[in-house]
Amino acid sequence: MIKKYFCAALLLVIGFTAHTQSLSATEHQVLKSIDSDMSATIKLLKESVDINSGTYNIEGVRKTGELYGKELAALGFTVLWVSLPDSLKRAGHLVAYRVGKKGKKLFLIGHLDTVFEPDMAANPFTMLNDSTATGQGVNDMKGGDVMVIAALKALHRLNLLEDVSITVYFTGDEENAGYPREVSRADFIERAKKHEIALGFEGAAGLNTVATARRGASEWRLEVEGKQAHSSGVFGAAGYGSIFEAARIINEFREKLGKEEYLTFNPGLFIGGSEINYDTASQAGVASGKSNIISPKTVVIGDLRFLTEEQKEKARKNMKQIVSQSLPGAKARISFKDGIPSMPPTTGNDALVKIVNDVSLSIGYGTVKAGYPGSRGAGDISYVAKYLDCLDGLGASGKGAHAPGEVINLYEYPRLIKRAALVIYRLTR
Repeated sequence: MIKKYFCAALLLVIGFTAHTQSLSATEHQVLKSIDSDMSATIKLLKESVDINSGTYNIEGVRKTGELYGKELAALGFTVLWVSLPDSLKRAGHLVAYRVGKKGKKLFLIGHLDTVFEPDMAANPFTMLNDSTATGQGVNDMKGGDVMVIAALKALHRLNLLEDVSITVYFTGDEENAGYPREVSRADFIERAKKHEIALGFEGAAGLNTVATARRGASEWRLEVEGKQAHSSGVFGAAGYGSIFEAARIINEFREKLGKEEYLTFNPGLFIGGSEINYDTASQAGVASGKSNIISPKTVVIGDLRFLTEEQKEKARKNMKQIVSQSLPGAKARISFKDGIPSMPPTTGNDALVKIVNDVSLSIGYGTVKAGYPGSRGAGDISYVAKYLDCLDGLGASGKGAHAPGEVINLYEYPRLIKRAALVIYRLTR
């Protein structure tokens, strides 16, 4: 029995050695550089997390951009700030780039803003134990931003960024992009088109899963009118009223479209009554009515999430068909508003998984596979998915994103940085 376990252990050691031996001498130096600089990496992470950069905190977003911009400028990147029109009420974006002739042209994506605004309870960077820390945006996504900087710093130390083409693009409003999106994402899209591969550093699901797809998100608005009358006439000459008609439509959405893979649609606000006042900008409203009055007005707003444009358009067509079949005495209409496009899975995206997997196996971290396409929501990388091969979910791992007590996994953090650095290195040779 002892011999059996000894042989098994020996095979594991041999397997791990074989993987690490597939690293070049230069790649070993990259890994050592990351290890030696981890204390500085954590310090930068702490400093950036302790800056409140909620999407609407323009000063805080810019301050975070200045912090990261100094780091990238020290690595030989040309750094600039992309301002947005004042009407968008957004801070703008940080861009850092190098232009060369080696390897693939890479577009590295992150974002400076978080969902935590200054009026929310503070949650500064705090070590919980030797492998976990908490802080606002520590996982989504300042951990990913600092990962990019740490990986590039290790390559820069070994002069491995010479003659490569890399653009780092950290948006300032990913959590709530300014409208119109054609303006807030115009520069982002145009710069991305000059590259071949986009790598997104949104939160990772761990060491062994990356994202080749992200669902898109759009909005819908259902408006229903009915005849106002005494409640005793409901179902008869007075018809069904607006609330019954809206309920019929929403329920048919669920019954007829609710089982399609990757497709979801959620009614987020349902307001009806004798009098309603709904504000589109704030997505808030008030209503008044009586139990003995058939309500003449109802508004429902919701989102629609999809994996491909074809799926989105098919869903909208089906929803319109359901809306058109009104109950007696009621009339309804539905409108749609595009939001963030989807990032569908492609063969090019799958090819990038193979590169990440090869790196992971070389270091000894295990197999990397594409995650379930329906598990990821919309993100900035989706805006450029139709132009480039894309891979996301390369950032920090942890849990509790968008919630108080958000945490980062510091045990996996240096490993993810190392993997990212070698992926960038191999793609740019």
